[in-house]
Amino acid sequence: MSENENKTGNENRALDPRLLEILVCPLTKGPLEYDREAGELISRSAGLAYPIRNGIPIMLVDEARQIEETR
Repeated sequence: MSENENKTGNENRALDPRLLEILVCPLTKGPLEYDREAGELISRSAGLAYPIRNGIPIMLVDEARQIEETR
């Protein structure tokens, strides 16, 4: 695995900003934050991180992982 790939085998590349503008959390309908390093879209309101695989956001609650807030 190359240095620029994360655990799921995705290239560490930028997500299209236009896509980020229209995507919302499927659970809360709230905004998402892009974590490029982890290759995930974060929903702070739901406490979930949605994976991005092969450049495609997987917007399924069952595929998301729980995140812990550090506030």
